Amino acid sequence: MAAAPQSVAVTEAVAPDAISGLRLTAEETLQLILSRLDDMKAEETIAIDIRGKSAMFDYVVVTSGRVNRHVGAIAENVSKGLKEAGIVNIHTEGMTNCDWVLMDCGDVVLHVFRPEVREFYNLERLWTQGPQPAKTL
Repeated sequence: MAAAPQSVAVTEAVAPDAISGLRLTAEETLQLILSRLDDMKAEETIAIDIRGKSAMFDYVVVTSGRVNRHVGAIAENVSKGLKEAGIVNIHTEGMTNCDWVLMDCGDVVLHVFRPEVREFYNLERLWTQGPQPAKTL
């Protein structure tokens, strides 16, 4: 006698914000990114609040990985965490070489550098310097 087929329930993965209708705030996104960076042992992480300086996003996060592979692993881990939280429109550039990976996460932009590249571009200076007064002649 043949065994009766068992029914298997198939469920689709649904992003948390699709269920609740909620979207992560800029601060929640920032905290999620910072947590993932800490998990991956990213180095010299700074978060810069640029609300009022840019209409495009609220925070810039700059961090370093020790070598190219570490930079790539950090970016992949952050991307995975954001996708799990329901943020799916993440634009990433630089994963081919992993010298400098840029991630546009909506309200937060993340830069993951190799130390030498970070020192060369010095993005922290760009976002932390106040406006300079115009020189008069």
